[in-house]
Amino acid sequence: MKIARPMLLITTPVGVLWAIVEAWRFHWWLAVLLTSLITVISLFIWLTVRYVRRDQAGPAASASRASQRS
Repeated sequence: MKIARPMLLITTPVGVLWAIVEAWRFHWWLAVLLTSLITVISLFIWLTVRYVRRDQAGPAASASRASQRS
């Protein structure tokens, strides 16, 4: 596990970039579609993490955010 985690943190972004380059070499519009798909998936992951962190913070944190907006 000590070796696997750093390897995944390095090889996954490299693999994604390599896939986009290969998609561009095949057809440029395929690379655009792949990039937009990765963007949408990343956005949903970010929204989920933000929601969970906000939920774990408790009602006091959400009340203080609501008072700051007003």
